[in-house]
Amino acid sequence: MKHKKGFQVGDILPLALVIVVAGVGIAFGLNILGDVKSDMETENATGSVNAGEQNAEYNATGDTITAVAKFSSKLGIIVTVIVAAILLGILVRYLMNS
Repeated sequence: MKHKKGFQVGDILPLALVIVVAGVGIAFGLNILGDVKSDMETENATGSVNAGEQNAEYNATGDTITAVAKFSSKLGIIVTVIVAAILLGILVRYLMNS
């Protein structure tokens, strides 16, 4: 079996699927975190949770939502860098073999 080195055009599809699955996972995660945060707001309004306990959990959930949302906004840049690296690798390999 011949050992391949470097990237090929066929490597783009699996990487694209990974990025799509990651994006869907992040979207569902943000949806769930939003539901948790709204449930905390509802519990606090009914008075079933102490204000001190709710603040730490509520703030942690809000901070997590903010952090994950920032990461997901960078997926376009991550995809661009990956595709550029694959294309540059293919180009360099082609030019070295010519």
